Amino acid sequence: MEEKGLSVRKIVISGVLAAIAILLGWTRLGFIPVPTLAGNATIMHVPAIIGGVMEGWVVGGIVGTIFGLFSFLQATTPLFKDPLVAIFPRIFIGITAYFTYAALKKNEYVALISAAIVGTLTNTVLVLGMAVIRGYIPPAVIPTIIPQAIAEVIIAVIITVAVVVAWKRIETGSGEAKM
Repeated sequence: MEEKGLSVRKIVISGVLAAIAILLGWTRLGFIPVPTLAGNATIMHVPAIIGGVMEGWVVGGIVGTIFGLFSFLQATTPLFKDPLVAIFPRIFIGITAYFTYAALKKNEYVALISAAIVGTLTNTVLVLGMAVIRGYIPPAVIPTIIPQAIAEVIIAVIITVAVVVAWKRIETGSGEAKM
């Protein structure tokens, strides 16, 4: 069961994961070239997923919010200069990842894979949904984004599983993750 409030550990991990998300955006390392109309798949949402899985929904929400704020502050297009598109949807990435993980954690790998999928799709669906609602893109564009969404899901699953399993191995001090 998750403890109430923010411990020093949760604050520090929120800061570290938010810094990683900012670094990924600032250096453009968070954008992986893919052969889609958008041209890039993003992994900037992955720290929010990892924060939610490792430290709970509050940390996931904080990291997602910071990712959204960074996206908003760095925006070069009207779409992401709108806080309802750039910030609001990102709050929920780590939150949905946490609840997915918590519901399925009897099987660690299924839980991690599912959390990465749900967190990634939360970002994609909510950002696109808000972009349509706010009139930035027509609904007809959404099917063209499916290949990019699939690429982002696959990349997020690989990174999330690798990082969380390694993190748990380090924390337990053993050669194997406590699963």
